[in-house]
Amino acid sequence: MDALVAHCSARLLQQEKEIKFLTAEVDRLKNYSCSEASADLEKLREENLKLKYRLNILRKSLQAERNKPTKTMININSCLEEVFGCAIKAAYPVLENPPLIVTPSQQPKFGDYQCNSAMGICQMLKTKEQKVNPREIAENIVKHLPDNEYIEKVEIAGPGFINIHLRKGFVSQQLTNLLVNGVKIPSIGENKKVIVDFSSPNIAKEMHVGHLRSTIIGESMCRLFEFAGYNVLRLNHVGDWGTQFGMLIAHLQDKFPDYLTVSPPIGDLQAFYKESKKRFDTEEEFKKRAYQCVVLLQSKNPDIIKAWKLICDVSRQEFNKIYEALDISLIERGESFYQDRMHDIVKEFEDRGFVQVDDGRKIVFVPGCSVPLTIVKSDGGYTYDTSDLAAIKQRLFEEKADMIIYVVDNGQSLHFQTVFGAAQMIGWYDPAVTRVSHAGFGVVLGEDKVAAKLLSHFSRVRLCATPLTAAHQAPLSLGFSKKKFKTRSGETVRLIDLLEEGLKRSMDKLKEKERDKVLTTEELKAAQTSVAYGCIKYADLSHNRLNDYIFSFDKMLDDRGNTAAYLLYAFTRIRSIARLANIDEEMLRKAAHETEIILDHEKEWKLGRCILRFPEVLQKILDDLLLHTLCDYIYELATTFTEFYDSCYCVEKDRQSGEVLKVNMWRMLLCEAVAAVMAKGFDILGIKPVQRM
Repeated sequence: MDALVAHCSARLLQQEKEIKFLTAEVDRLKNYSCSEASADLEKLREENLKLKYRLNILRKSLQAERNKPTKTMININSCLEEVFGCAIKAAYPVLENPPLIVTPSQQPKFGDYQCNSAMGICQMLKTKEQKVNPREIAENIVKHLPDNEYIEKVEIAGPGFINIHLRKGFVSQQLTNLLVNGVKIPSIGENKKVIVDFSSPNIAKEMHVGHLRSTIIGESMCRLFEFAGYNVLRLNHVGDWGTQFGMLIAHLQDKFPDYLTVSPPIGDLQAFYKESKKRFDTEEEFKKRAYQCVVLLQSKNPDIIKAWKLICDVSRQEFNKIYEALDISLIERGESFYQDRMHDIVKEFEDRGFVQVDDGRKIVFVPGCSVPLTIVKSDGGYTYDTSDLAAIKQRLFEEKADMIIYVVDNGQSLHFQTVFGAAQMIGWYDPAVTRVSHAGFGVVLGEDKVAAKLLSHFSRVRLCATPLTAAHQAPLSLGFSKKKFKTRSGETVRLIDLLEEGLKRSMDKLKEKERDKVLTTEELKAAQTSVAYGCIKYADLSHNRLNDYIFSFDKMLDDRGNTAAYLLYAFTRIRSIARLANIDEEMLRKAAHETEIILDHEKEWKLGRCILRFPEVLQKILDDLLLHTLCDYIYELATTFTEFYDSCYCVEKDRQSGEVLKVNMWRMLLCEAVAAVMAKGFDILGIKPVQRM
């Protein structure tokens, strides 16, 4: 329906331009005493009247459809944009794509939202040699506002800002809708498929602090897209192929010669890797056998494939311990999955004339990119570039993805820019139709502000089947330009050790607050896990992913400020309000249907509006993939709730006996709405609150 209205509106605008032109032509001819007028004019006017009538009917139908009761939360900002968009079109029909700027107000004195389009329209009119005051433009926009259920009143302030005040009845009804139907947003991703490529450790290498960001950010993105109704495919592009497997398999054959019949007891794969690497660097005969094993692996020799699978399985078991602890869901699809597709990828680029030969290598230059892709190295082997081209084509054509997101560190920006450019150049996708994005992120810093050793996708580059090309070397040196964040013994911080340290510190914090004296053993264990993993995730997600961030257990476990510890405690307190007032879930459900939510107190009004901004926040993140916005919103919601709770009595008790004298049920419902939205926000962030802390 929206598309039809937009189409008719565009046709109408074009016709009105033609009418204006033809009218001017008729006037010109009349001035020259010419009785012959344009025959097209009357015909066009007649068609124009019919089109206006049809458009009016469509608009009424669309409005009626919008006014139907909905079980989802609505994006108030988007609704206001529609209202003001219609007003601007009606006030200035000749302007093409006039600016439409509607945002939440930063201060209550400026209303609830603001429309700041007048200044931009003023600039557009100036280019048409029309001098109009921005305030007059604002007045004209207000004059053309259509009837709607959202706005109580508007005020024009300053040079042309339009301050928008929402109707209390509308806000109250939306809060009731949330309580009755639950926290839901429109299924904007229905019938659309999103692929998120994240985590991506290397087989035979342990996950460490450098893998933390991709894993946590990618998981949260997946949860958000799923909540918005998208079909999400979570892919773990592990480094499970390449020259390093030759030395691992050769070492396996020597250390466990009966590996084909007896499962080898590889307890520490990291140590096993170091042993094989040392032999590879020092024993020439071993190095030759390692290269032979690579050839046999690539030719799918059954015994070698079994050895390869054994090594992959050991790594997979270790990865899964971390994924289970952090509640991460992934489908493994490593580099090996794309090996059989690479020959056809190279041939396709050759057939289209995109391949050049440089010192024995086959390279592809992409317009706008300074470094070419190397798709075949001089010895005939394929590269990381070839693997990523095969992956993106498979995801576009076989998976039929509408959106592909690569959650990989910022150091790989140039690489992905070039891969995406090559895919567009060869015609695999149109960026206007299919969204392919690199969601980059900064490094993890220690408290001394030195960088953690990032091996997430750098590892994948270093351990792939070929030497690094210049395309990889530049971002790699950039990624490692800072000192490495290591343990006291000089080793990279293992991710499993970091998680265990988090558990220890969260238990210490709970005991410091004497929670072990009031919680059962099971409740204490649940609180420990919730705080430890929640704090680690939130510390990452609450920072803009594009920037580096400092990893500090002391800061993330602090129960003051914008931390998971503070928010989890706040959430538990909110949930306890009804319980302490002897109000059960059934009573709250009944009240949601029967009790009007009153918003007379300024803190009630502020809290009600803050709750309903949730869909706006999620839409912004779906657009820019910056999850810290959700963390900022949850923190704002918690602090706004505290202001409300300090000023508005939800439960009135006798000061002597503590007996409940009065329950202000509409305020209890506001508490419930806050808790419901916070719970959904936590779920998107992958944080699990507990009933008692």
